[in-house]
Amino acid sequence: MFNNSNHSGSQKYSHVPYYSDSDSSDDGNPEDDFISREIRQQKTMMKQQDQGLEMLGQSAERLSKISLGIHEELGHQNKMLDEMDDDLETATTNLSLVTIKTKELIQKSGGKRNFIIIVLLSIAVIVLVFLVVYA
Repeated sequence: MFNNSNHSGSQKYSHVPYYSDSDSSDDGNPEDDFISREIRQQKTMMKQQDQGLEMLGQSAERLSKISLGIHEELGHQNKMLDEMDDDLETATTNLSLVTIKTKELIQKSGGKRNFIIIVLLSIAVIVLVFLVVYA
């Protein structure tokens, strides 16, 4: 196996010949069959792992696209909520102003007593008009 005749250092080891099944004279070495099976199993497992990694990569890419879509949608909805908040704040301010002016009008017109009298007389007029029209 080792080339002992040449000690000059140019070639330390000799080539070990590879014997295939067709070169051997016996029916087959069980160790060679075991090694061949193990190599095939490892190659099969590597292919399966590669397929699994490919599927995992595709899933990660899909999740990335979905998460970007969700991010964009949330951005739009946050913008709409901010606009709605601004509109609600404006409406609240306007309602407060109307309430204050209504209270001032009630006080100028004589208070709640006169306001109630005006509302009751208005209702009475509406009822009378209704009775005249449908009677």
